[in-house]
Amino acid sequence: MSELSEKPTLKIIPTLLMIPVDARSEQLSDTPSKADTEILSNSSSLERVGQWPEDFDIPLFSVDVEYRLRQGNLAHLKGGSLLKVTKELKHEILERLAERMYTFRAYPDDAEYDEVAAALVKKHPCLSERGSRNGWSGWKNSLKFKMGNYRTKRRKSGSHDVAVNGGKRGMNLPDGDPPRKNIKKAKKCEINFLPNFPEGHDQTSLEAVRIVLVEEMQKRAPRLITIKQNMDLSFALRRKEVVEKKPAVCQLVERWPALFLENQVYMEFIRIVGIDLKQYFYEGLNTTLDSLKFSEPRGDLLDRFCQSFYSKPRPQSQQSYEP
Repeated sequence: MSELSEKPTLKIIPTLLMIPVDARSEQLSDTPSKADTEILSNSSSLERVGQWPEDFDIPLFSVDVEYRLRQGNLAHLKGGSLLKVTKELKHEILERLAERMYTFRAYPDDAEYDEVAAALVKKHPCLSERGSRNGWSGWKNSLKFKMGNYRTKRRKSGSHDVAVNGGKRGMNLPDGDPPRKNIKKAKKCEINFLPNFPEGHDQTSLEAVRIVLVEEMQKRAPRLITIKQNMDLSFALRRKEVVEKKPAVCQLVERWPALFLENQVYMEFIRIVGIDLKQYFYEGLNTTLDSLKFSEPRGDLLDRFCQSFYSKPRPQSQQSYEP
């Protein structure tokens, strides 16, 4: 040790795995790619990136809860006994489930509550309820109440998708609308119904982004990469206008002209629903063609169909933006 003039030091240099991207192809591409979808989840205000799963996966709970459930499942396996669920244990289980459900949908429907409650008892049979027809009816009712409380918590924290339904009739607002009237929520498959503004942005800064988009669309050759980035960034403002103000199509054309580009129609569908519309269409078409028999190769038939589909003029009723 005495021979060392100074103490040795170890320097750790982090490295990044970079994927080369052709800038020219990014600007000229008219169809959303997988890279586009990945960019959406990083540079825009998307809060959810997937649909409600076909099989709901019960999340892991805290270490203490997982230990108690494991012991309860072992006892149930040996003698069929059920776990005595304390108030504290039930609260922790419901709170974790509500957080997980909210990552997919703020307002789950009745069938989805059934699915979560059934999945909970299936994974942890010691939680099954005595006297219940299916063993989880009580968990379903408790989940509904817990989900309502969790939405209230999110509303107080400023989450737009539940705050938009605030101000209903209650103890502090006796003259408000009835609690169940005009509830604004996802009706079909929307996963990003009303997202929050991106971090570091507010309505004023996003309105400036919208103006940049309008000016870019007035150019003879708009830069597609600039349009895509700004459309991603301003998505929350656009959804706020659509959900709260319900503007006419002509107003949308005026305020968001880039939204009516073919590429941006596909991209907006990805932002809202999380599905590549064109890829979904072609996969469905391929599935249909697989079940049919043709006198010519399927590839030639598909090519002719696509050519006729894109070259066919639209009906007169679809050529105008006016209803």
